[in-house]
Amino acid sequence: MRWVESDDVRLAVFEEGDPGDPTIVLVHGYPDTHRVWDEVAERLRDRFHVVRYDVRGAGASTAPRHTGDYAFHRLAADLAAVLDAIGKPRVHLVGHDWGSLQGWDAVSRPGIRDRIASFTSFGGPGLAQARHFMRHGRRRDVLAQAVRSWYIGAFRLPVLPELAWSTFMPRVLERSMRRDEGLEPRPGHPADTLRSDARNGLRLYRSNMGGHSDRSGGEVADRTGGGEGARGGDPAVAVPVQLIEATRDPFVGPALLASLGEGVPRFWHRKIAAGHWVQRSHPDVVARMIAEFATHVDGGAPTRSLRGDRVEEGRKAFDGQLVVITGAGSGIGRATARAFAAHGAEVVCADLDREAAARTADGIAKDLGGTAHAVRVDVADTTQMEDFAGNIRTEYGVPDIVVNNAGIAVSGPFLDHSVDDWRRTLDVNLWGVIHGCRLFAAQMVERGEGGHIINIASLAAFVPSRLLPAYSTSKAAVKMLSDCLRAELAGQGIGVSVICPGFVSTPIAHNATYVGADMRDSAEQGLARRGYPPERVAAHILRAVHRDQAVVPVNAEGKIGYALSRISPGALRRFARVTGVTRNPPFAR
Repeated sequence: MRWVESDDVRLAVFEEGDPGDPTIVLVHGYPDTHRVWDEVAERLRDRFHVVRYDVRGAGASTAPRHTGDYAFHRLAADLAAVLDAIGKPRVHLVGHDWGSLQGWDAVSRPGIRDRIASFTSFGGPGLAQARHFMRHGRRRDVLAQAVRSWYIGAFRLPVLPELAWSTFMPRVLERSMRRDEGLEPRPGHPADTLRSDARNGLRLYRSNMGGHSDRSGGEVADRTGGGEGARGGDPAVAVPVQLIEATRDPFVGPALLASLGEGVPRFWHRKIAAGHWVQRSHPDVVARMIAEFATHVDGGAPTRSLRGDRVEEGRKAFDGQLVVITGAGSGIGRATARAFAAHGAEVVCADLDREAAARTADGIAKDLGGTAHAVRVDVADTTQMEDFAGNIRTEYGVPDIVVNNAGIAVSGPFLDHSVDDWRRTLDVNLWGVIHGCRLFAAQMVERGEGGHIINIASLAAFVPSRLLPAYSTSKAAVKMLSDCLRAELAGQGIGVSVICPGFVSTPIAHNATYVGADMRDSAEQGLARRGYPPERVAAHILRAVHRDQAVVPVNAEGKIGYALSRISPGALRRFARVTGVTRNPPFAR
């Protein structure tokens, strides 16, 4: 530790790593100290010169006497003093909570912004951006954020907040950390100085919230460069900005955070399924994101996720995202691959038939100008799927979306199904989905940036049929697997949707195996007469990802069958006994 003098305070500054490496300055929030960054600093110090300091009134730094001494221009002067002390012409600034508020102010201040190579923000907007949102945001979003920000008014009250922090609030804070984020107190966080830090830090709210004047006589909102002029791209916020959204942070809502990129020419928005103290709960992910962004700004190639999270005008819904689709050679898989590609995604088209996968990929490049890759894989083969998932990660990165679509059908009475018929159906339809979920979900969890898994089931998942016992059993299992997986992965920010189409005009009837009696012609004719194209199923799939839907029945019979399975399952069982149904196998999808 070393001391840095800044006007009326002495700042405790801590440095790690090689000073010759690029410098990252980590600024903590309220009521923390520099120790909240311990885990992240440990992961960055081998590649970067890491600088932390206790802000005025916190930790080992001294505290000024007057409320006005906590105004933004004082905080900016402290940052400038730290930059002077470390002697680097440019640094990468990272701010959390009030450290983020300080960062938004700093990147728009003449004399400081030119010394900041990049800014990574999480846990707090700039005050000017927040005020703009509260004035011009949608009413329901504004009201929701006002509810989240209730504590701001409470902290500006006289006496009571100091009394609370001197008595019960430290215990409330620790219980909240345990309950909401699964974090146990550890040496340094919460700090031994928490009570005094919290009392001193109340002056941040009292000095800066409510349009108090800065030293120039103008309001803080105008001094930050984030006022009305910044909405149109004011050069005051010209540094590259990375916003890391902790999706379970109770204090800052997604609508406010989504608005922060307005007027920032180079803006990236990334998400982590975590709570307020994300740097403690997910230090590997936070450190990686900080390092990736700093490296990119310094001239390194951006990672796939960093490319995909850049916010630009005219950006398509799935720009920069990697989508892996099995069974992409025909039918729903092919239509889904083309739909994602049309909306900007890079697509891996996987199929047992390598030539069919290549036709899909080539069509995407030729017709849509998109990027697609063809891969052969047998989803029923454990070893092949493990190699497939590993190769995808090595060659293209962790996928953002996985569509487990590959499937086969065997049609005929149960007693005519051989053991091999059952084994092959379950291996492809169920184990193929299990492999895809298991392997790619593990990659998504490790990456820590969320994702989405789509499993293709069928109307047959909840409507019994005399002629599709193996197929229906496999699809019902896929639906239940999807429900279970959705519950497990929700905490990781990974959505899971199961799509249950009714009758769709695909080659499934032509490619099916028939036992007992060959009804191929009538089955193909039935699907052709239905005339429901796979492209409409693909639209439902993209919508399911966008809305994070759990169960998506598709087309009229799919929706009716799903409703009846919930309202009157006995009616469906009686319907399955009707002899006439056996004349036309009800292939769904």
